[in-house]
Amino acid sequence: MSTPAVHKDPVLRIAKRDGLPHWKGWLIRVAAVVLALILSGAFIYAITRLNPVQVYEAMFEGAFGSSRRSWVTIRDAMMLLCIGIGLAPAFKMKFWNIGAEGQILVGGCMTAGLMLALGGTVPTPVLLVIMAIASLCAGAVWGMIPAVFKARWGTNETLFTLMMNYVAIQITSYCVALWENPYGSNVVGVINQSTKDGWFPELFGQAYGLNVLIVAVLTVGMYIYLKSSKQGYEIAVVGESQNTARYAGIRLSKVFIRTMAISGAICGLAGFIAVAGASHTISTSTAGGRGFTAIIVAWLAQFNTFVMVLISFLLVFLQKGAIQIASQFKLNDFASNVITGIILFCIIGSEFFIQYKLIFRGRKEAHHT
Repeated sequence: MSTPAVHKDPVLRIAKRDGLPHWKGWLIRVAAVVLALILSGAFIYAITRLNPVQVYEAMFEGAFGSSRRSWVTIRDAMMLLCIGIGLAPAFKMKFWNIGAEGQILVGGCMTAGLMLALGGTVPTPVLLVIMAIASLCAGAVWGMIPAVFKARWGTNETLFTLMMNYVAIQITSYCVALWENPYGSNVVGVINQSTKDGWFPELFGQAYGLNVLIVAVLTVGMYIYLKSSKQGYEIAVVGESQNTARYAGIRLSKVFIRTMAISGAICGLAGFIAVAGASHTISTSTAGGRGFTAIIVAWLAQFNTFVMVLISFLLVFLQKGAIQIASQFKLNDFASNVITGIILFCIIGSEFFIQYKLIFRGRKEAHHT
């Protein structure tokens, strides 16, 4: 007589949490940062025998060691934040916009072209407005193209937006060859260096003050748009369930196209800020990979633009700090990048434990009757 098979639960199961209080979520995040610092410290000591505290001090010095370094950190954080704000509505809708790099480049090309064409012919304030509008329109069109194809023919937006990046890179390469200065250098050089036509003016006595003001307005505006507007509600419903959105009478095609126009426009505006407010030139590296890094910003912040501010500063701080410790302690780039990777891994990993819980065999889940 055969005995019935005994079913055993797995040793470890993963279950989605029903909900976690905000304070517990932030406690997990803080614990992740502390763990990251401990692991990074152990790695630093193992390979260099240096005091980890000295290395962390050097990282802070690299990001905020002088007034100029502080403002460069602020400038780069604002750029990253601007792109993250642009990606937020698309990702909240679960439209995977991987094309921010291309949207930045087309916005930057429009800005650079107008600086060259209209510099010296119209006042700088007027030129700035024209360039801002042109970059917004260019980015919006670049974002709408994959949205239209998604709405009409159901194309894969991830691949489509990614391929649009390569098209934008080729357009930028053509513009660089067209505008190169000096001839044959294959670089545009600093545009309007002597006259500064089309450059951001100083605000509050700071060269990057206008960068901060523009992005601050976008931060507040996007927060209100996503949280309090009818269109923000539609984005949230589409992101939760497209079927529910259809039953609610929401036209998916309209939401796709409108949201991607907004997403692309803000990323195009980031190109305007990069060219007119920072580098004053255009190249295929103007976006500098920030279109991909900003995905981390938007995702970790759960599309809350105020939380994005903290994450943008953290990522830029890690980047500047890694450069500083690599030069100060004669570490190669790989070692400094490992430290950055450990910290990011722990922070991103904390989001897993906020969303899910581990259940070991013999431990019962709590059921509410």
